[in-house]
Amino acid sequence: MKITRVKSHILQYELDRELGYSQQFYSRRSAHLVEVQTDEGLTGWGECFGPGNVAIANRTIVEEVIQPMILGCDPVDRDAIWHNVYNLLRDHGQKGMPIQALSGVDIALWDLTGKIAGLPLCKLAGGRHRDRVPVYGYGMMLGREDIDAHVSRFRDEAAGIKEAGFVATKMKVGLGHRNDIRLIEAVRSGIGEEFPFMVDANHCYTVADAFYVGQALDEMNAYWFEEPVAPEDLDGYGELRTRLKTNISGGEAEFTRWGWRHLLEGRCLDIAQPEVCALGGISEYLKVLALAHTHFTPVVNHVWGSAVAVAANLHLLAAMPPVPGGLNPREPMLEFDTTDNLFRDDLLVEPMDIPAQVRRSGGYASVPEGPGLGVEPDPGFIERYSVT
Repeated sequence: MKITRVKSHILQYELDRELGYSQQFYSRRSAHLVEVQTDEGLTGWGECFGPGNVAIANRTIVEEVIQPMILGCDPVDRDAIWHNVYNLLRDHGQKGMPIQALSGVDIALWDLTGKIAGLPLCKLAGGRHRDRVPVYGYGMMLGREDIDAHVSRFRDEAAGIKEAGFVATKMKVGLGHRNDIRLIEAVRSGIGEEFPFMVDANHCYTVADAFYVGQALDEMNAYWFEEPVAPEDLDGYGELRTRLKTNISGGEAEFTRWGWRHLLEGRCLDIAQPEVCALGGISEYLKVLALAHTHFTPVVNHVWGSAVAVAANLHLLAAMPPVPGGLNPREPMLEFDTTDNLFRDDLLVEPMDIPAQVRRSGGYASVPEGPGLGVEPDPGFIERYSVT
C-alpha cells in the first residue's frame, strides 16, 4: 500500500456568541483536518492544532512541504516517515507550525494503520487500561461584559456543567489578578465545596501575579492551575510549583520529546498536558508520555478541536497506564469544551455525543470500537464548511 495524496480540509463557521480567553477574542470556530489517501482506497484522518489563519498557513506546510516527502511511502511506516519529515524540517522549525502540520499527518497514518490491521488505535498504542474515560467540562470563557456580569455568568455556567454530569470543571481567567479571584470565587460558589475545578490562565500572569492568584486557589482547593506563566518561563513554573499547594499544569504549547525533556527534568509540572495535535502527533505523543511517566508526572491530555481530536484522545487516554499505580489510582480525564462546536458535535457520520454519554453514565465517555480512530467524518459536512 502506498500514500497517493495528503489533503488539508480547513473548516470554519461564525459563532453565535464571541468567545474569549486571556489572549484574545474570537468569533469564528475553525478546525484543520488532514486526509491521507492510499492506492488501495483506504483513507486516514488526522487533525492539526491551530485556529484561523494558523490553520490556513499549516495547510500550505501539509500539502506543499510534507506531502511531497511522503508520497509513495507505506503508511504503516509511521516512525520512519515521522523522522524523515522531522529531519528535513529541522532547520526550519523544531517547534510550532511545522510540528503542528506533521502532527495531523501522523495521526492520519495511525488511523490508516489501525484500519489496515483491523485494530482500534488504543490496541496499537499498547492496549486498553480502561474501556471508558471520565470527562471534565470546561467553559466559563471570557466576554466583553463587565466584571459583575462575568461573575454572575461564571457562577451559573459552572453550576450547569456540574448538573450536566461532568466529573469536574475548568474555567478561564484573564481579567487581571484581582478580578480573576472574583471569578474563581463565583465558580466555587456555583459548584459547592467538594466538586473539583481547575483554572486556565493561558499564560497571562507574571510569577508574582500567578502566586497571588495561586494563594486563592490553595484556599479554595482547586485541582490545578493551568499555564499560569509564559511557556518559556521554566524557572517561573518551578517556583510556583514549589510555593503553591495547588497542582501546576501545562505543556500544551510544548513540542516533541526534546522540548518536553526540559519541562520534565526541571520538575516544572505536577500534571503534564501534552497536545497530540500539536506536539508531533501520536508517534511523538507516546514518547512524551513515556518521558513524563519516567519522571512520575501524571498526564491529562490537552484537547482542543474537532471530533477527530476527541476520538484520538479517547483512545490515548484508554491506553494510558496509571501513575504510579495501585488499587485506586487517579484516572486521566478527557477535556471537553462545552461551548458551541459543530466540528465536534456534527462532523461524524455517527456522532459520539459526549454530553449524552456523560449524562447516562455519571461522567464517562466510551472509547470508539472501530479500527483506527473508530470514527469517520461526513464528506458532505466537510464540503459544507470548508474554506478555500
